[in-house]
Amino acid sequence: MTEQTGPAPRPEPVSALEPWPDTVRWQPVSRNLIWVELISFGSLVLTVAVGLVVGSVLVGGRGFTVALILLGVLAVLRVSTIFRAVRAWGYAERDNDLLVRHGLLIRRLSIVPYARMQFVDVSAGPLERAFGLATVQLHTAAAASDARIPGLPPAEAARLRDRLTALGEDRAEGL
Repeated sequence: MTEQTGPAPRPEPVSALEPWPDTVRWQPVSRNLIWVELISFGSLVLTVAVGLVVGSVLVGGRGFTVALILLGVLAVLRVSTIFRAVRAWGYAERDNDLLVRHGLLIRRLSIVPYARMQFVDVSAGPLERAFGLATVQLHTAAAASDARIPGLPPAEAARLRDRLTALGEDRAEGL
């Protein structure tokens, strides 16, 4: 028989942003969201670049050239993070609430109790529709707690909307 000479070792602390790693099954968003983000960001960068080129031609000077180079460097950095940022999005349905996570540098975990949901909104802009995607927006009484899940196929967005609405109505009856 072996004797233990101290307190039992404590388990490794769990991150506040991943408190349920073994019990939560995260659902990823569609990889098509990468294309939506790339095209959206690319159109913004192209617009700014055209403005800088026109300014450089009309006014001249090295400031526009430096700004154009800086824009290119920042664009490359952002494009490289879009892939990881889309993979960071996820959601999980639990018995009493919905979890939504996202973010790379600043990670965010939102927990939305079904009983606190006021309404669920599904939207899809032209670019999202072109790639067969929709966004589910959850609205609660507290504006800061609104959560959204982008990059869902329309059928999954409709299923999630209907399920969350039904669960919200069931849970709110007791309030």
